[in-house]
Amino acid sequence: MTRRRRVAAWAWLALAYLCLALGLIGVVLPGLPTTPFVLVAAWAAARGSRRLHRWLYRHRLFGPMVRDWRREGAVSRRAKYSAILTMLLCAAILTWAAPAFWMAGIAIAIMTTVGIWLWHRPEPVGVGDAPVRGGSERV
Repeated sequence: MTRRRRVAAWAWLALAYLCLALGLIGVVLPGLPTTPFVLVAAWAAARGSRRLHRWLYRHRLFGPMVRDWRREGAVSRRAKYSAILTMLLCAAILTWAAPAFWMAGIAIAIMTTVGIWLWHRPEPVGVGDAPVRGGSERV
């Protein structure tokens, strides 16, 4: 492996671990999303560490969201509800605590845009309900 490829692999791995850490923090910290960070971590891990990618893909908590996204670009209804409720809570806190209304307004506009985009993502097809597009899911 050339030096350039090793550096690139380390950079992908660092991004994967950073996003995974942010996703884990997002599990307990309202306002910080988990799903997008885990998806970016899986994407980066696929380029930097097969072992980490395989772990994420097979993980009890993160695996289903990674597999659903990879297979269908889908987000579960439970994740959608969680994200929307969390964003509503954060919007309420921002409205009350922001030093200036425009600050809360910008954040709420971004959360609204993300919420609309998220709500329009397809939901995963149940296992065995339909064939998987693109063939097998070997990792």
